[in-house]
Amino acid sequence: MERTAGKMSKVIAICNQKGGVGKTTTAINLAVYLAQNNKKTLLIDTDPQGNATSGLGINKHNIKTSVYDLIIDEIDPAPVVIGSGIDNLSLIPSNLNLTGAEVELVGIMGREYRLKKAIASLASSYDYILIDCPPSLGLLTVNALAAANSVLIPVQCEYYALEGLGQLVNTVNLVRDNINAGLQIEGVLLTMADFRTNLTNEVIKEARNFFKEKVYDTVIPRNIRLTEAPGFGKPIALYDKNSIGAQRYEQFANELLGVKKVSHENSSPNINNSKELQKTAEGEIK
Repeated sequence: MERTAGKMSKVIAICNQKGGVGKTTTAINLAVYLAQNNKKTLLIDTDPQGNATSGLGINKHNIKTSVYDLIIDEIDPAPVVIGSGIDNLSLIPSNLNLTGAEVELVGIMGREYRLKKAIASLASSYDYILIDCPPSLGLLTVNALAAANSVLIPVQCEYYALEGLGQLVNTVNLVRDNINAGLQIEGVLLTMADFRTNLTNEVIKEARNFFKEKVYDTVIPRNIRLTEAPGFGKPIALYDKNSIGAQRYEQFANELLGVKKVSHENSSPNINNSKELQKTAEGEIK
């Protein structure tokens, strides 16, 4: 797909300081479905664990140059960008070198803007740039927020899901006030929903009370195929495109793009009136 000359990409940081909320799963699968919608997409892995890199089938131990080299050494980004094997989707990978970046950044002038500066020359080459953040609110996440237009927040449908979100929102506000005046909350994506439980419906209700219209209609259910796919180095669209997890992430990408509005009834049904999700939940959660 040809890019319109001079058009700037939309940069979205996918962020939550809590681990295990589906952040990287969201980053990978949203990127893939955006690419399948003919949107030129770049996924940037800023997590030292490199799960977004390995989740696309890239061996992070074989990576010679990574996001670390962009942030710390300020090398040209072009040779760091690699293909994902999926049309319209490229990757800036991570590897273990990034582990020490937080400490190294402390003494660097303009440390909050290193990622923004590094990817500035790429902005006209992509429709979307997605940044998978580490599960912390350290300098790597601040760099992602400084570079982004907006923040996408995955929230797990479990007991402590909303705990700590106030801290994240406060960090977003501090970045907006002091570093990136244009930063907005893109939206909140509810993940790992088990519709057999009252708790899932309570978390959905509380999230919508707190974030209002910022909460997406699409809700991602617990799905064993989603958890298996990274082990095979594949996004869910390639691992099992017919699974409920794949259907929901495709639906979410369409909702983000405004291609198709979904209703709460279709995206987050109560377990009592959804045999499909009930069967899924019973198979996923023993």
